[in-house]
Amino acid sequence: KFDADGLIPAVIQEYQTGQVLMVAYMNEASLSQTLETGETVFWSRSRKALWKKGETSGNIQTVKEISLDCDEDALLIKVGQKNGACHTGHFSCFYRSWTEGKLEEREEDRSGGKNDSQDILNKISRVIALRKENPLPDSYVSSLFSRGQDAILKKIAEESGEVILSSKNLTTAEIVWEIADLWFHTLVLLGYHDISVDEIYRELEKREGKPGLKK
Repeated sequence: KFDADGLIPAVIQEYQTGQVLMVAYMNEASLSQTLETGETVFWSRSRKALWKKGETSGNIQTVKEISLDCDEDALLIKVGQKNGACHTGHFSCFYRSWTEGKLEEREEDRSGGKNDSQDILNKISRVIALRKENPLPDSYVSSLFSRGQDAILKKIAEESGEVILSSKNLTTAEIVWEIADLWFHTLVLLGYHDISVDEIYRELEKREGKPGLKK
């Protein structure tokens, strides 16, 4: 449902961490282009024109999911954010807090406000995504991506074997270490395919309560 000016607010959220990046407006044309291209396009109320996010900066937003609120008059769009969302250079437009009567810049939180233990997977996934988008010469993850899928799959096969051996040795510390290695390289593979950890969580949630997983 568009308002009297033909607009609908869109809250933009980082799909891996849940962090709110920005709020903008869409009209029917920009929403249509967003759906067609898979990248966010907004309506500028000041310029009275369409603008594609990242068109000049390169900081594009790849759409992962679009949700409507209960009244269908607001959008929640989960995206993969390249570099930062804010024109100031910050990752999120919400980088300041109102503290003791004044605005203060705070250290950016890429965790989306989550504090549970499973969020470490999202944090690692975000770093992996950054290394994929912006390779560093001394980055192990960047080197894996540069060598392609086969190199990643080879590491997963190697780490799977190490997990089996550690289990046979019945050494708890070794099992934990090797499974951490396996999970890490599995996260790299998810990053290779642009699959978020949340998609794995959702799949496991769908399986909860099915035969074999009942409590």
